[in-house]
Amino acid sequence: MRLTYVGHATALIELDGKRFLTDPLLTRWLGPLRRQIAPVGAETLGEIDAVFLSHLHHDHLHIPSLARLEPETRLIVPNGAGELLAARGFRDVQEVRPGDRFVIGGVDIDIVPAVHDPSRHLSSVTAEPQGFLVRGSRTVYFAGDTDLFPEMRDFAGSIDLAMIPIWGWGPTLGPGHLDPPRAAEAVALLRPRIAVPIHWGTYFPAGLPWRRRSRLREVSREFQRLTHSLAPDTEVRVVPPGESTIV
Repeated sequence: MRLTYVGHATALIELDGKRFLTDPLLTRWLGPLRRQIAPVGAETLGEIDAVFLSHLHHDHLHIPSLARLEPETRLIVPNGAGELLAARGFRDVQEVRPGDRFVIGGVDIDIVPAVHDPSRHLSSVTAEPQGFLVRGSRTVYFAGDTDLFPEMRDFAGSIDLAMIPIWGWGPTLGPGHLDPPRAAEAVALLRPRIAVPIHWGTYFPAGLPWRRRSRLREVSREFQRLTHSLAPDTEVRVVPPGESTIV
């Protein structure tokens, strides 16, 4: 299995000959937020077997980024989001909810809960946020955006690699997110073999003082230190945005 951390909550999971992309956010700008790393290359976006969308927020379900993919790309979306995407021309949209299970090319996909805001800014559409357990020769957990929840224990001991959000896109976090201390607690509940932090190091508000951008990198080191203390049996791999790791 190969995991490429594209940036923010976007990652490419290559498992058993299949390629899955999570919450694609691929543009240089998102409103006042500017991408701090290199643009996403076309090689990342080719031959995607499915896109996993965790919730409706614009930095996770981002229509301009989805439009960069092939029109026939399969989108796995929270229940209630299908009409929103179909209205924008996406042709292969599958709605799912926590508890659902299906198979893509021999890889099992379990939809699991997440604790996050279900709304979409400037829209009446709502959909229950979700995470994904991807089970093939390795098991990968993509948490999307979430706060801690007790059911994380239900996945414990079965995960080879957990993609854990540890921050956001600015100097503060709202409800429904994990900061480094709470992300380390999540790892202690999940007990994965490897934890890879996501949702850090990618976007930052234009115009904020440069010195505050040091937080882009500091959060990953803080998460690594805290996880070593709370979950010493888990290996933390800090994969910089744009780079890959192999399991």
